[in-house]
Amino acid sequence: MIIYEAIKADFLEDVFNDQLTNNIIENFHTKIGKVNESEVRSWDNSMQYMYRVLMDEAIPNDSGVAIEFNIPYSSKRVDFIITGMDNERESVVIVELKQWEKVEKVVGKEAIVKTYLGGGIRETPHPSYQAWSYASLIKDYNENVQKDNIDLYPCAYLHNYITQKPDDLTDNVYDYYIEDAPVFVKGDAKKLREFIKRHIKYGDNKETLYKIERGKIKPSKSLQDSLNSMLKGNEEFTMIDEQKVVYEEALALSKKAVETGQKQVLVVEGGPGTGKSVVAVNLLVKITNKEQVVQYVTKNAAPRHIYEQKLKGNYRKTEITNLFKGSGSYTDTKEDEFDVLIVDEAHRLNEKSGMFKNMGEHQVKELIKSSKLAIFFIDENQKVHIDDVGDIGVINKYAKELKSEVTSLELTSQFRCNGSDGYLAWLDDVLEVRETANVNFIGKDYDFRVYDDPNEMRAEIIKLNKVRNKSRIVSGYCWSWNKDTRLDSDIPDIVIPEFNFEMSWNLDNTATWAIDEESVKESGVIHTCQGLEFDYVGVIIGDDLRYEDGKVITDHSKRAKTDRSLWGIKKMIRENPGKATQIADQVIRNTYRTLLTRGQKGCFVYCTDKDLSAYFKERLKRMRDYTKDEFFNKEIAVAESKEEY
Repeated sequence: MIIYEAIKADFLEDVFNDQLTNNIIENFHTKIGKVNESEVRSWDNSMQYMYRVLMDEAIPNDSGVAIEFNIPYSSKRVDFIITGMDNERESVVIVELKQWEKVEKVVGKEAIVKTYLGGGIRETPHPSYQAWSYASLIKDYNENVQKDNIDLYPCAYLHNYITQKPDDLTDNVYDYYIEDAPVFVKGDAKKLREFIKRHIKYGDNKETLYKIERGKIKPSKSLQDSLNSMLKGNEEFTMIDEQKVVYEEALALSKKAVETGQKQVLVVEGGPGTGKSVVAVNLLVKITNKEQVVQYVTKNAAPRHIYEQKLKGNYRKTEITNLFKGSGSYTDTKEDEFDVLIVDEAHRLNEKSGMFKNMGEHQVKELIKSSKLAIFFIDENQKVHIDDVGDIGVINKYAKELKSEVTSLELTSQFRCNGSDGYLAWLDDVLEVRETANVNFIGKDYDFRVYDDPNEMRAEIIKLNKVRNKSRIVSGYCWSWNKDTRLDSDIPDIVIPEFNFEMSWNLDNTATWAIDEESVKESGVIHTCQGLEFDYVGVIIGDDLRYEDGKVITDHSKRAKTDRSLWGIKKMIRENPGKATQIADQVIRNTYRTLLTRGQKGCFVYCTDKDLSAYFKERLKRMRDYTKDEFFNKEIAVAESKEEY
């Protein structure tokens, strides 16, 4: 998806007539949603510089120009693209534009610098790395770029940056990426112009842009399918932006903890699809190769079973078991027994361990105690069980008790739901998890549907599953789990009589429902899909989530009696009804939030509560009725009042 596209001549005219920013904002609203003021300022500023760079007759007037190109499977966008021909080959110059004025070199972390961002000095990827990584992702996922051998030439342009002596921006520690993606600074307009002319000799009348815009996006890699290759040292995922920052910080802390003996804790917050598990597994591979003692820890058994199945035949069972552990495995370990423990889904940690919850003191404390560096990947809005006690406050408490230094970072960019930050914000607002500004925009390319008949939804999921075996149905836990029939998918558990709909829960005789060929016929639960992802997910929402009196409400009494996630809630209600109600409400909302974000390309919904179904439809209609003109006019008025134009 491209926000603005034109031939060079039209781009220059739009800038000259002071219409470019208005055009970008209008297109942005139509295709993505609300634009923030900092983006408006950056467009106004940076496009004046690109105007000067392109004011050269040797750069063909019919070259293609694109602004804000959305990178496949992410919420990231390329700032500026110029397309044309380099003799007989199609060429694309990718320009990462920065407003930065100062940069500080970061020693000991690959491709990381410090600069002023978001109101303070922060670490961020070097601009050349950023441009290089964006080009890599486009090449990896756009079939037209691969099929037609389109050449990509990334670079960075820091038009406000004045070179220092010595200069941290171009220090030789960044040579590897600068060589692939040159960096240009204030006063380098002529050099950037020459770089463009070297690769764009003839115009293409936007034909290459057309190919890229409409190029079929190759299926995204899933972590479970790529794990084997990753453990063999192959780089399956290009980490971008804050992913790279977290990765390099974790490696630096692991080195510091081992060399100095000072215990370290790294807390990484991130919502669904922000790449927590990808970064975690990349760290597992890298730290293992550095011959440090490391384990990947998750309370949720489903991902561990999937990983074990994928690795079977290439690694001995003991090797796999030594890499992937449950969170209750550290009640009796010695202090600092492990160099690094990588704790994924840390929000799912429990206080006690063991089948009867009578072992150990607290899993968070035991993980910190057992390691020199404990890395906690956490999303507190994915707590889906009454026993889930992993939160940042608890981590900080035990880190302080065990004299650990704490570092906190955040993953924000969306790499699931077709990279739509808009869908996640919209969903949180719809479920009333939190109020968001994005109440009327879901994202242009994400497929969200509401079905009146669960049979129709199931038929569509089964059809889509034939493509890659990556579509599944999941349900809220409002139907009992009959242990006596858990080995037979022909005996239904989920029954919706008015539609003659019957479906079995996932079977007891497999721990790999997410990848089993026939499991599309069974419904998964939160515990079999949390931490995993699919192309499409169909979600059956039961009576524990309803719409009444203009509000989305939860009702824990409608959960199945066999549901363990709210086990003991009745006793808690008798003792502390306010707290118990709050916990039950959080578990139910978080459960559906998690289920509704498992789909990479789309999410389909059937609600047993007709009013909730009508509410979802109304929110979708409201989104469609909220026209781009309303968006545009409001944004212009705000910007003009603040003298942004």
